[in-house]
Amino acid sequence: MSAAASESGLPADNSDQIAFWNGAGGEKWLRSTERLERGLTPLGQAAIEAAKPQPGERVLDIGCGAGPTSQKLAQAVGGGGEVLGVDVSQPLIAAAKQRAAGMNNLHFTVADASAAKFDGQYDLLFSRFGVMFFADPPGAFANLRRALKPGGRLAFVCWRAFKENSWAFVPFMAAVPHLPPIARPEPNAPGPFAFADGERVKRILGEAGFADIAVTPFDTKMANSSSLDEAVVFASEIGPVSRVLADASDEQRGKVVAAIRATLQKRLDDGSGLSLPAACWIVTARNPTQ
Repeated sequence: MSAAASESGLPADNSDQIAFWNGAGGEKWLRSTERLERGLTPLGQAAIEAAKPQPGERVLDIGCGAGPTSQKLAQAVGGGGEVLGVDVSQPLIAAAKQRAAGMNNLHFTVADASAAKFDGQYDLLFSRFGVMFFADPPGAFANLRRALKPGGRLAFVCWRAFKENSWAFVPFMAAVPHLPPIARPEPNAPGPFAFADGERVKRILGEAGFADIAVTPFDTKMANSSSLDEAVVFASEIGPVSRVLADASDEQRGKVVAAIRATLQKRLDDGSGLSLPAACWIVTARNPTQ
C-alpha cells in the first residue's frame, strides 16, 4: 500500500492502482490479451446487450484496457456516434490506439475516470470489469454521472464473490498450502471482487445520484485456455495468484505452479481446454432527468 492511505486502512486515492496498471499489471494483461479475450468476451457481450447502445450515441468506456469493448461499442453506435475509451494504463491505451487505427468514431485517452472531467454529453457509461478499483466508489461514480446527459444510462459487469468464481478461486486454493500465511484483504478494498456485495453496489450508485438501479446475477463458464500449459500460465500470471506470487521465492513459485497444474489437470474438458464457473453482476442505472 502506498503512503496515501486512509485511517480505515483503505487507500485514500487511486495511486496504487495507477502504478500497478502502468507496471507489471498492465504488461501482463497486454501479453495475455488474446487468452483473456477468449474468456472475457462473452461476459462483456452480456453487459453490452444490457447497455443497448444505439446508433448515433456517445459512449464512455471506463477501464477500457486494450480496447476490445470500445471497438464493439463503436461498431454499435456507427459513424454518427462516438466512443471514448478511458484507462489509467499508458501501455494498454497505446495498444488500444494501434488496434483501432482507422475507426474514426473511436478515441482513447489515458485518464483516471474517477476524477477526470468530461463534457456531460454522453448517452452511455459502460465498463467491463473496470470500475471495481476506485478508492472512493461513491465519489468516483458521482463524477462519472456528471459525464451523462439527463436520462443517460450506466451499464457495467463486475465479479461477484471470490468463492463463486472458480476460475480464480480454484488455482488460488491450490497455491495457498505452498505459501506463507496470506493476510485477508480489507473489506471492500479496491480490487477485482470489491463489488461482490450487490446491495453495496446499489448503495454506492444511490449515493452517487443514480436512479433505476438494477443488479442482476449473470452466471456462465469462462474459457480460460485451450490447453493445460496455457491454463497454468493464465492462473499464475493473471488474477489473485499472481499477486501472492509477486514476493515468492523460486522454490515457492515452483511448488505453486506444480500444485496449480495438478489441480487444473483434473478439470480439463475433453479435448476442449479449461472452462471454469464465472459469477458476475450485470449492473444498470440511469442518470435522473432532473
